[in-house]
Parts: sequence; structure tokens; C-alpha cells
Amino acid sequence: MPEPRDHTENRGWIETILRYIPGFRGYLEKEYRRESDDLQRDWLADRLERSKRAIDDVTRALADAAQIDLLPQVDRLRGRLDKMIGRIRGAMQGYSGFFDLVNVDEALLDRIYEHDVAMIQKVETLAEAVEQLPDKQDEVGTLLADLFRQTDEMDSQWDVREDMLKGLE
Repeated sequence: MPEPRDHTENRGWIETILRYIPGFRGYLEKEYRRESDDLQRDWLADRLERSKRAIDDVTRALADAAQIDLLPQVDRLRGRLDKMIGRIRGAMQGYSGFFDLVNVDEALLDRIYEHDVAMIQKVETLAEAVEQLPDKQDEVGTLLADLFRQTDEMDSQWDVREDMLKGLE
């Protein structure tokens, strides 16, 4: 996952010169954070999206085994993942731009970044659990309950992130 500080090692000569202009350095740091936030949110959404392939596999396996009573629950899980992916892709960015009316302070940005790092682990854990479904076809019914719990927790954690950005935390 990219760190905002990593961008400083890859800047060009024009950017290095512009950093000496009063006020411009802070603008660049915020742009780095914005870019890192975009990359992180893309990674989260892409990871969840990739895990949905396992849902296709387990759906096919359940249908082939005539276990169609579990298909609505599997479809509900897909819907929850789609909802979470949509929330992540459409989320408010981790800071306001240079010309935006509302600016977010850097201490808040640091807390949001820490929160997002914790979300990476939650997404990875959920994605791995979803990807185990085809291998555990006999346990799908019980595994779905835990997956629903994990998606609910992730949804709540995303609410916390949005509240932080809105100043409602």
C-alpha cells in the first residue's frame, strides 16, 4: 500500500523546485495523500471484486449438486459485497482539494489513514473467507452466517470512516 511519503522519492525536478514556493509544499503533500487514498480505495474494491469469482464457483457447484436452497443466501452475500464495493469506490476522498471549500486537517488525515490500514486487513480476511467457499461446499450454510457478520462489521467500519471525514465522529 502506498505511503504518502513514498512520493517524495519519485518526484521530478519541476516538482522539487515548486516545493520552495510558500504554501505549495503543503498542497503537494495533500495531493500525495489524495493519490494514496485513491490507490488504497481502488485496492480494497478490487480485492473484494476478485473474491466474487469464488461466489460464481460455489453457486455453480451448489446448483450442480442440487443444493439450490442455499443459492438465495449466496446471492445475498454477492449483493452485500457489491454494496461494499460501491461504497468504497464512491467514497469521499481522504482530504479536500486545494480549491475546495472545506479543508481537512492533517491529524484527521492520519487517523483516517490508520483506519484505512485496518480496513485492508478486514477486506483481506473477508476476501480469503469468501474464496474458501468452493472448497468447503458442505459447510457453506454455516460459513455464510460468519461472512454476513464480517460484511456487517465492514459496513459499520466504513460508516466510521465517512463520519470522520464529515466531522461527525
